[in-house]
Amino acid sequence: MIKIKSPDEVDGMRESCRIAALILDEAANMCAPGVTTSDLDDFAQSRMEEFGAESAFINYRGYPAHICTSVNDEVVHGIPTNRRLRLGDIVSIDVGTIYDGWVGDNARTVMIGVQDPEVIRLVKTTEEALQAGISKAIAGGRLTDISHAVESVATEAGLNVVKEFVGHGVGRKMHEEPQIPNFGPPGKGPKLRTGMTLAIEPMINLGTPEVEVLPDGWTVLTGDRMPSAHFEHTVLVKDGNPEILTCKKMS
Repeated sequence: MIKIKSPDEVDGMRESCRIAALILDEAANMCAPGVTTSDLDDFAQSRMEEFGAESAFINYRGYPAHICTSVNDEVVHGIPTNRRLRLGDIVSIDVGTIYDGWVGDNARTVMIGVQDPEVIRLVKTTEEALQAGISKAIAGGRLTDISHAVESVATEAGLNVVKEFVGHGVGRKMHEEPQIPNFGPPGKGPKLRTGMTLAIEPMINLGTPEVEVLPDGWTVLTGDRMPSAHFEHTVLVKDGNPEILTCKKMS
């Protein structure tokens, strides 16, 4: 069942989303050669504690860290380690917080001195695909209007969306209905209604759309080991323009 949030419930979500956005922004600004992905995780844990929030990820189905850090050919769910970031890397940072019982969820791919024009194109296109999807999160539309908008941006750029992993509803739980694929024809699925809160998150590969999961049970790699990018916002469906809840500054 798709949950419609009341105005009071949306107010509750805004603070968790704001915290998640601030921590993601700060962690992204830390990314530099020599920084480990565990450094990013430790920082995020500390900042969550300062805000009185907690990670929505740690111990979720056994996940062992506070954030996800996916480097280069890792698509999503990368586990922070002592791996040091290097010049030319891209790292996708996914931050989810719980504050006052509400979840905020967002992600961003950071480029570390990247010079490869194809990788730059991948990252910029994925961010554009997110914005295209968000623009369709309007009351009265259909769920797959979002999906189609994301896929259209990717395919027009000659890139491939990941089909095995999708966006989702979010609220009291990190994963609520509906699932939001990043592909498909428009005009299908449930009608979007004011008060729906959605985590829209394109995952786009430079090469094949195929992926595989490492033996750790979490880290998702591209099938051809070419780079992948990931962006995500938590969005409120409204009658007019959707509201991006995972923003440092609330509108």
